[in-house]
Amino acid sequence: MRRKIVLLLLMMILLTCVSYSQTQEKDRSGTFSLYFENDTVAGTDRCFTGGAKLGWMSKDLKNYKEKKIWRWFPFVDKPGFQHTFAFSLGMNIYTPDDISRTDIIEDDRPYAGFLYLAAGIHNISRRILDSWEFYIGIVGPHSYAEQTQKFIHTIITGVYPEGWDNQLKDELALQLIYERKWKFPSSDSREGLGFDAIPHLGGGLGNVYIYTSTGVQVRLGWNLPEDFGFPLIRPGGDASLGLNTRGPFSVYAFAALDGKVVLRNIFLDGNTFQDSHSVDKNPFTLDLITGIGIRMGRFNISYAYVFWTKKFKTETRNQVFGALNFSYSY
Repeated sequence: MRRKIVLLLLMMILLTCVSYSQTQEKDRSGTFSLYFENDTVAGTDRCFTGGAKLGWMSKDLKNYKEKKIWRWFPFVDKPGFQHTFAFSLGMNIYTPDDISRTDIIEDDRPYAGFLYLAAGIHNISRRILDSWEFYIGIVGPHSYAEQTQKFIHTIITGVYPEGWDNQLKDELALQLIYERKWKFPSSDSREGLGFDAIPHLGGGLGNVYIYTSTGVQVRLGWNLPEDFGFPLIRPGGDASLGLNTRGPFSVYAFAALDGKVVLRNIFLDGNTFQDSHSVDKNPFTLDLITGIGIRMGRFNISYAYVFWTKKFKTETRNQVFGALNFSYSY
């Protein structure tokens, strides 16, 4: 039985390499992506307790007739770069540490949900990725985060969440994000064993977040993909972009560091225009990420272990959660 499984895997790898050799001269592929993040891996149900996102990225729009739209966005209308549109639908869920309590926990974060649509434009070369993303959504009861978490807890074992009556009130969410990534590979060839570093710099402005961020991701592996690193469910997180998202079999490990200066976080500061529960946030935060990725032809799967430093002053411990990404290029 084991021999059959090994032979099947070897055949799949061979087929993906043949498929790649026939399509490697093509421009950037379109991509569908599915993201899941949850803190179950840490045995907790708190803070950022879970998120999911479905995303689509267009092919290169080099034949797009109306190109004036690119001129509206700085750093995007560049000769020699590929242009893509992206759309996504997602939900994030936030809860305090003790979800069995029905009262407001004054020294812990409020219950909150975020349901959103996002649209982005991206300017891509082999070494640079410029991204503009616009989010529109809702924070509050009509995000349906309460119903989602309660439904999940009827399926899996665990403490039933009792404090959603204290969640943030309904508020229209508007958010603009810009981020630039640079890629520094160890060689021009992506074949064989390789290493690259992908620093980034960006920021966000809106009633959900106001922040600046910077960091770097490093990857080591076999046949490193031509994308810009592991994506997270966060503003500016659609990083699985590149000149060609299809390729030969690859496997790699990665680690990332991301630091933020945060002026506003609605999930800690509370509602913008109404009174609500809030906590004192930490203005400086750090995220650490480690994981592995595998690509086979049109398919890519990656998993990461994410560590967040404390996001608010009365938080008793750091946050840990797992992040899983599936993508398919066509």
